[in-house]
Amino acid sequence: MNLRLLALSGIVVCAIALPLAVASAGQVGDGGRTVVRDLVRPAEPPAVRPPADPSAARPPADPSAARPSTGPSAVRPSAADDYKAPLAESGRSPLLLGLGLATAARCGPELTSPDGIEAQTCVLTQGEETWARTYYRNATGAVLDAALSFMGPGVRTVQLHCAVGAGDEPDSCETPRERTQGAPVDYTAVAEFARRGSGPLLLRTASNSGENTGS
Repeated sequence: MNLRLLALSGIVVCAIALPLAVASAGQVGDGGRTVVRDLVRPAEPPAVRPPADPSAARPPADPSAARPSTGPSAVRPSAADDYKAPLAESGRSPLLLGLGLATAARCGPELTSPDGIEAQTCVLTQGEETWARTYYRNATGAVLDAALSFMGPGVRTVQLHCAVGAGDEPDSCETPRERTQGAPVDYTAVAEFARRGSGPLLLRTASNSGENTGS
């Protein structure tokens, strides 16, 4: 009797224990699959940053926009501003216009005779050369004779005869150039204007103001 009860009890126990064991095994298997799924789950993609503004890296359309402004103070003056010729002196005779800047002129005053002859006589020096020149304007209406004398250091004298036309336009007459000896102040020029032939003297001018006379 007792053996039967024990046998039945064992069968019952086995019958109850078997489903429990199966259920426990199923839960363990599911848990394993859950762990594997968690391990093989793909990682989240990295955060995508918005692209940078393409206009920030684009070079400026105008090349001059990328250059620093130099301002007006950086403008270099042209070569024409580096040298300006001095203005002519206000008291300078218009007969002397046209002389080069490198020509030194030592002149007497501009004189005019009552007959209408106007003249001014100078000693000119340029570099190592010196010569005499007389500027004149003949308003007498007649042809005149003129003599230009150029006196240098010592007894050296050069005399030149000039034909003065009857026109009223300014003109000039000059001696040949010669090598300067001594100082330019050692030279003197004198011009005499007279009627044609053996006519009277009308005007005498000289490069030294003390010798200038007019008639």
